[in-house]
Amino acid sequence: MEEYNLIATAAAGIESLVGNELKHLGYHVEVENSRVRFSGDFTDIIKTNLWLRTADRIKIVVAEFTATSFDELFEQTKALPWDKYLPLDAEFPVAGKSQKSKLYSVPDVQSIVKKAIVDKMSTVYHRKTRLAETGAKFPLEVAINKDKVLLTLDTTGSSLFKRGYRIEKGPAPLKENMAAALVLLAHWYPEMPFVDPVCGSGTIPIEAAMIGHNIAPGFNRDFICETWGWHPEELVQQIRDEADSKADYDIELDIAGYDIDGKMIDIAKLNAREAGLLHSIKFKQLALKDFRTEKKNGVIVANPPYGERLSDQTVVRELYKQMGQTYRELTTWSKYILTSDLEFEKFYGQRATKRRKLYNGSLRTDYFQYWGKKERNNR
Repeated sequence: MEEYNLIATAAAGIESLVGNELKHLGYHVEVENSRVRFSGDFTDIIKTNLWLRTADRIKIVVAEFTATSFDELFEQTKALPWDKYLPLDAEFPVAGKSQKSKLYSVPDVQSIVKKAIVDKMSTVYHRKTRLAETGAKFPLEVAINKDKVLLTLDTTGSSLFKRGYRIEKGPAPLKENMAAALVLLAHWYPEMPFVDPVCGSGTIPIEAAMIGHNIAPGFNRDFICETWGWHPEELVQQIRDEADSKADYDIELDIAGYDIDGKMIDIAKLNAREAGLLHSIKFKQLALKDFRTEKKNGVIVANPPYGERLSDQTVVRELYKQMGQTYRELTTWSKYILTSDLEFEKFYGQRATKRRKLYNGSLRTDYFQYWGKKERNNR
């Protein structure tokens, strides 16, 4: 089976998590800014699309070279064995981006790459007329950084954060792969209590439950490479069946999602039911300040409102103050709170044990971490 150089793309700040996931799956990795390199065949492409919780996409590296002129870009692109990837009827849109490079016009870069591929395909397939592009889609990207060209083929399609269970969402939804990253960074284990006090549409508790049951996050969706006909459907089904066999649906989890808004709790339950995990999560309408527990050694993960608008800031900072007051007595619990308000500690009333810079979309946020002192024999 053909071996490919592959890239798992990731949001800034969580590349190391993607790298750790790939290592856990058995791959040798190189972690770079916003991506992790590894290698594998088509089986590995399906496997990593199915299993990676924190990545955005899996891409095949078609080529890497240096180009400082459009002639160089055209000739080096045309020289590549495109028929190895694209059938005669392939639909192959070309996305593009360029940074700090002589070839800075992205539309021109895309157009040149497209023309070079069309020329090569027409020659290989002996076509004098326009290519039909009526078949399966093969999304290509040309990315130029400091004159270094990276040509990739996307195997994923819709980003991996689109798990397929979110029927409805709230006003400021957290992407599923970022929610999974927050849970993984919290070092939560399935035998520990887990609470999201501002759960919104339920994404963080649902991702925690998927981790707790060892459910492959891509089990409920398809990937664009499955339409390419590169390998028999039975092979893909076999990989999916193997992933499903690794899930532990019997383990009992102690996961709770609370929100002051009853409508959001209803939405969270809908989404959890769609994911097949409603039985694993306790959802309840509850104000953050009213949370009480006798349990020990738990983990709280929260993505509260950030108060980006000045009109909201006072209300949000009062919520942060309530967090500090409510959680201060929970000395055995670890608390992890994501916010773009860099003055969070001041209103929470305590300096974080650690803070980590993450990007929620394009928004700079910090993950404020308060580590608990574990007690033995918690329950």
